[in-house]
Amino acid sequence: MNLQQLSQNLNILARSVGAFIMNEGETFDRSSIEQKGVNDLVSYVDKQAEEKLVEGLRKILPEAGFITEEKTDNTKGERFNWVVDPLDGTTNFMHGLPAYTVSVGLLDKDEVVVGVVYDPNRDECFSAYKGGGAFCNDNAIKVSDAPALKDSLIATGFPYYDFGLTQQYLQVLGSFMSKSHGIRRIGSAALDLAYVAIGRFEGFFEYNLNAWDVAGGALIVQEAGGKLSKFSEGGDYIFGREIVASNTTIHHEMLATIAEHWKQISK
Repeated sequence: MNLQQLSQNLNILARSVGAFIMNEGETFDRSSIEQKGVNDLVSYVDKQAEEKLVEGLRKILPEAGFITEEKTDNTKGERFNWVVDPLDGTTNFMHGLPAYTVSVGLLDKDEVVVGVVYDPNRDECFSAYKGGGAFCNDNAIKVSDAPALKDSLIATGFPYYDFGLTQQYLQVLGSFMSKSHGIRRIGSAALDLAYVAIGRFEGFFEYNLNAWDVAGGALIVQEAGGKLSKFSEGGDYIFGREIVASNTTIHHEMLATIAEHWKQISK
C-alpha cells in the first residue's frame, strides 16, 4: 500500500468536502441545528459532509472500515479503519466563527498511518503519512524549537457537557497561565494539533476527547517532530479520551504542570 498516494488522495477529498462546508456556511440557518446531547450540536452540514467523506474514502481504500462521529458508517475493518470528523468545530461553524476543520485519520490496526486536517477558511491542508514527514499545502512543516514552557504558547479545550472536573481543570489552566506566554482556546482540537505541528503553538492539552477529534492531527504532530501522550507519560492518546501534544522539549514540563492538580483524579 502506497501511503503517499493515499495521503494525496485524502487531501483532495478533504479539500472538496471543506469547500462544501464553506459554501453551506454562507447561507446556514441556525434553525437547522440539532442537539445530540447537552451542548453537543450537529446540523445537516455535519451529516452531509460525513456522507461525502465516507463515499470518497470507500473509493480510496475499499477494504477499510469506519469510525465516524455522525454514525454514517461504523462498520469496522479487520485491519484498516478511517476515523472521521467531518466538521471539527461545529459550534464555531454554527456561530459563523471561522475556526473549524475536516479531520480524517487512517488506522492500521491501532496505529495512525495517514492523517489530514483541512482548514477551509485559511485554505490550509495539514497532512502526514507514516515516515513521510508533515506538510501544510505541500510545504514541509516542523514543530517549534522553543526550549521551555516559559517561552511557549499553549492551546487547550474546555469541557462542554461533563463539568465534573471543572474546578481541577481551572487550577491546571491557572498554572499554565503563570508559566507560559498564555493559553488559547480555538474550539477545534484538530486545528490545535495542526498548529502544534506547524509551530504556532508549542503545546496542546485537552480531556474528554474522542478518537475522531485527534486521529488526523496526532500523526501530523508526530511526523513534524513532536511528542504525544496522555496526561501522564505514554498511554493510548487516540482512544484514551485525553491528549498532550508538544514540540518535545516542553513535554515534561506540561505533564508536570498538569499533574500538580490532576494527579488526584487522573486515570
